[in-house]
Amino acid sequence: MLPFLDALDADAQSIGAVNTIKIQNGKRIGYNTDHYGFVESLKPYLTANHKSALILGTGGASKAIAFALNTLNIPFSFVSRTPDSKNCLGYDALSSEIIAAHQIIINCTPLGTHPKIELYPPISYQGISKDHLLFDLIYNPSQTQFLKFGLKAKATAVNGLRMLELQAEKSWGIWNS
Repeated sequence: MLPFLDALDADAQSIGAVNTIKIQNGKRIGYNTDHYGFVESLKPYLTANHKSALILGTGGASKAIAFALNTLNIPFSFVSRTPDSKNCLGYDALSSEIIAAHQIIINCTPLGTHPKIELYPPISYQGISKDHLLFDLIYNPSQTQFLKFGLKAKATAVNGLRMLELQAEKSWGIWNS
C-alpha cells in the first residue's frame, strides 16, 4: 500500500506500515493508529514486573507493536519462524528461561484466529507465571488458546478487542479532522 501514497505521517513513516488513509487536497496520506490502540489498551495492565517483551510474529502489526513498546521504554525481541537478526529469535530457541525473562508476550500472528481456533504460537508455556502479561491482537475468538494457556498459569491475559476499538476511534478522528 505504501507505494500508492503521496505522504506518510511521522509515526507511519517510523513504523513502516499504514492502516489508515486520508485523502486531503487530492493527496493520499498514510497513518498508523495500531500503536495508539495497543499502548492505550496495554497501559491498564502494566505493572513494575513487566520489564521486557517478546513480540511473536514479524508482520505489519508487529512493527506497530515494536514502535509502541519503544515509546513505553520496554525492551523487546521479535520471535519468528525465520529469524533474521540478533533481535529476532526463532521459536525453537524459546526456552522456559527465555519466556520467564520476558514478562510481556504479544501474539501478532494469526494463529488462533477463527475458524482455526485450535492453533496457538509454539512457545514454551511452562515458563509463563502469574507475573506475565499475555496480549493477543486476535479478538475473534475472544479467548484464544494462547490466552487460555496464560490464564492457566495465572497470568494476565488480554485480547485485542480494546486495541481494535481504540485504533478505530483514532482513525475516525483522522478522517474527520
